[in-house]
Amino acid sequence: METDVLVIGCGPAGVQAAIHSSRKKASTIVVGKPSNSAVSGTDIDNYFGTGEVSGDSMLANGIAQARSTGAVFIDENVVSASASDGRFVFGLEGGETVTASAVVIATGISREKLGIPGESELLGKGVSYCAICDCNFYRGRRVVIVGNESEAAVSAHLMTSYASEVSWVAWEPSVSGNLVDRAVGAGVARFGSRPVAIEGDGRVERLVLEDGTTIPADGVFIELGARSSVDIAMDLDIMPEMDDTIKVDGRCMTSVPGVFACGDVTGKPWQVAKAVGQGCVAGMQAADHAKGSR
Repeated sequence: METDVLVIGCGPAGVQAAIHSSRKKASTIVVGKPSNSAVSGTDIDNYFGTGEVSGDSMLANGIAQARSTGAVFIDENVVSASASDGRFVFGLEGGETVTASAVVIATGISREKLGIPGESELLGKGVSYCAICDCNFYRGRRVVIVGNESEAAVSAHLMTSYASEVSWVAWEPSVSGNLVDRAVGAGVARFGSRPVAIEGDGRVERLVLEDGTTIPADGVFIELGARSSVDIAMDLDIMPEMDDTIKVDGRCMTSVPGVFACGDVTGKPWQVAKAVGQGCVAGMQAADHAKGSR
């Protein structure tokens, strides 16, 4: 598929970017799952002119607005990104490829935690939240990837190029069969029980599952959501800040021309009002860039 603008993320920032991009007559595709947005399942009472409103209804109304102006929504996650000759190419979890002239990163920055014993105690001692960041440290070692969504599947497949043994723990998998087949085909062992503890004497030694299974491991990678802003930014040669945010200018453009970012991924305050405002700017600027590059 080809489009003028690809928006990655389906929260308030991404949806607002899609509304303004498509209103400027740029073909616009939004990739992401509304359920992954920070406002999903919440109530919001500090957004101008609305009073108290549910985050889910806000997202539903925004998506309907964007669709009415021509934006197309794909309920999948981005699993790969690259740039070539001023164009940007993204792989989706279902196997499709999207090529765009401009990109808006609106993924948020949250790194979900398991909240189990040993997770915080062994952080940096075998526990990691970023396989792509730390894969080199685990060459020839045993690793476990923990997560139900696309990032876990992609990370499990990636680690087969580094580790001697790769296990993937997914107790409520929500990922395309295409990604599952790639991981299993590369030799990943799958487990379907929920993790209950990470154990080790000063370093990770094993992951314990709810059904009593113990998986020996030198590293445990916790990848609970979709591909993060850090991973996507690094794929596009953008260096994130130390706090995993992406630096932008007043036009919401990153250090790479044609790549824009908005919302929580650009830093505090983590508020819907800021996300929507930046989404407006990023969407319009991305549309202008795309149309100028035709």
